[in-house]
Amino acid sequence: MYDHVFRPGAIGTMTLPHRIVMGSMHLNLETRDDDGAALAAFYAERAAAGAALIVTGGVAVNAVGAGGPGYGVIGDSRDRAALSAAARAVHDRGGRIALQLFHAGRYARPGAREGVGRPVAPSPVHSDFSRRTPREMTPGDITTTIDDFAEGACTARALGFDAVEVMGSEGYLINQFTAPLTNLRDDAWGGDAERRRRFPLEVLRGIRAAVGRDFPVLFRISGNDLVTGGTPPGEVTALAVALAEAGADALSVGVGWHESPVPTVQSQVPAGTWAAGGKALKRALLAVGHKDVPVIASNRFNRIAQAEEALSDGELDFVAMARPFLADPEIVTKSAAGRPDQVNLCIACNEACIDRSFGTERVSCLVNPRAGHEEEFPPRRSTRHRSGPFGRYAVIGAGIAGLEAARTLVGLGHHVEVYEAATRAGGQFRLASQVPGKAEFAETIRHHVTELLEAGVPLHLGRRIGGEDVPELRSFDGVVLATGVLPARLSLSGAELPHVRDYAQAFADPDALHGRIVIIGGGGIAVDLAHTLTTAPDAKVTPEEFLARHAVAEDTPRPETEPVVRGALREVTLLRRGWRIGEGIGPSTRWVVMRSLRSAGVGMLTGVTYREITPVGVIVADAEGRDRSIPADHVVLAVGQVPVRDLAPLLREAGVPVVTAGGAAGTEGLNGVRATAEGLRAAHRIARVAVG
Repeated sequence: MYDHVFRPGAIGTMTLPHRIVMGSMHLNLETRDDDGAALAAFYAERAAAGAALIVTGGVAVNAVGAGGPGYGVIGDSRDRAALSAAARAVHDRGGRIALQLFHAGRYARPGAREGVGRPVAPSPVHSDFSRRTPREMTPGDITTTIDDFAEGACTARALGFDAVEVMGSEGYLINQFTAPLTNLRDDAWGGDAERRRRFPLEVLRGIRAAVGRDFPVLFRISGNDLVTGGTPPGEVTALAVALAEAGADALSVGVGWHESPVPTVQSQVPAGTWAAGGKALKRALLAVGHKDVPVIASNRFNRIAQAEEALSDGELDFVAMARPFLADPEIVTKSAAGRPDQVNLCIACNEACIDRSFGTERVSCLVNPRAGHEEEFPPRRSTRHRSGPFGRYAVIGAGIAGLEAARTLVGLGHHVEVYEAATRAGGQFRLASQVPGKAEFAETIRHHVTELLEAGVPLHLGRRIGGEDVPELRSFDGVVLATGVLPARLSLSGAELPHVRDYAQAFADPDALHGRIVIIGGGGIAVDLAHTLTTAPDAKVTPEEFLARHAVAEDTPRPETEPVVRGALREVTLLRRGWRIGEGIGPSTRWVVMRSLRSAGVGMLTGVTYREITPVGVIVADAEGRDRSIPADHVVLAVGQVPVRDLAPLLREAGVPVVTAGGAAGTEGLNGVRATAEGLRAAHRIARVAVG
């Protein structure tokens, strides 16, 4: 099916069996006090499942270059031990692994390493990402840092790594040297295009001199910084050519900075959008005779079919996927076997991966909560249905928590039956799949349901379980209660008027809402509903349209968003008691959605006190205590959720072991990440409880 993907390729002296690279991801596993066990287990599982080349998360070449407290530092003996364990584990499974050499520059965040002061950068330009102003590097600092990159490469080779990748993209230190915005110097390291690209070239030359020609060196370059004052396109091309001439064995092409006004990795970005940047650099290399330097495209690929399309015209050599290997370590082997439908797709939600990488919590995955916890939870066995000496379990509720619990129990070899009151599985996740940019949430439901059906698991849809069913449930060894939530009601005069509905009713029939719509509530569900109501149904765009809309080829990218429904059709206002609309939405996604709402003219009123719902609107007291009437043809309540768990005490009273998961376990901090993680853990807990 994928002739271009599944053919061998080479990066320097390293031959690889196919054209998919597992791209770099910071995991917050690198500095755990476990001798590298978690890191090794994570990489080993992906190597065993067919990742031909794994690129580690960024490992800082010195302490001041660490991006945060979870970043490894190559000079730290404990971090080196963990990295060595990871390299051995990958080799034991027949894989290859490259260490990414990293320096955050002005993006280093407070507390990255104890005793380290201000971050350093080419010039003292404040960063809105780290909220810090760096110290300008002296010529001595620059020379020392170049030496640190070279020494880091030597250490990587000594630790058993097969290659290194130099991080020169995404707005980190090397990229800061190439951009006029952050390089204000007028010395040997800045002032014109040639001097701005001197630092990355000297880093590469230093590494090449240290490790020799037979050790592959990949260089990650920014195809487009997507910030005003970023590296001009002509300088990007010139840098790519110069790196090839200086001995880079491959160029991996990244895109965007953390401060960019253009989304790059969010679900709103069409798949394969950034392949164009890699192809442009490949053409530039071919034009000057560098046909043997592979170019690796990256960002926003989540299907092997997309990689096949990108590789099909010969203008790219490899495709790097990162988050898809979180979602399904077996994405390569399943696709190679002709079963891409079995792949658990990355849905680009960013909630457990990118958003966590900015802090210290373990990186994981909403659709695969085992990711990052491989040493804690053993791999699932074949999902072919098994019975016999194993347990019998009921999962009540087929929302995302229940589906995760069921597939985990099946993977452990147990007999499972699933009961769902609705006629379709998915629960709150199905509502989310209606939101612009979240259509692939439905793929997760499809995948999990298909996996259960293929394993022979009975799915009793449209079967509401009540107290009268407890005797039947006593035939099971245990129950996972994942009955979810109901929309919370609001104790407010007028809340029972006929033009008032809750968020679930609104999502069930959004076409019934027209004119002036007031949404009481400003959390994630309210924002998702406002986004759904104000975005045109045909808002899906092609990569070409996305690039044109955001003026990516121009010096000043535009922060534009999806086409929106004309205001004459729907005028939406969000009301919130608190002060922050969209609180709880992950930081890498919230700004994109909020900008869409503003573009659509959505009104947002915070700090209000609700007074009354009337037949013609909502009366509130604003932040100054003045009463205001907000006109409304429809009012939607999105003021929280209440757990559905009435069965739990009945089951316990009957002596049936029961564990709750997702909304049934409580609504505090409830989201998809928490729900699937609890589904996973509930399955393991109920299996342990049932056997004493």
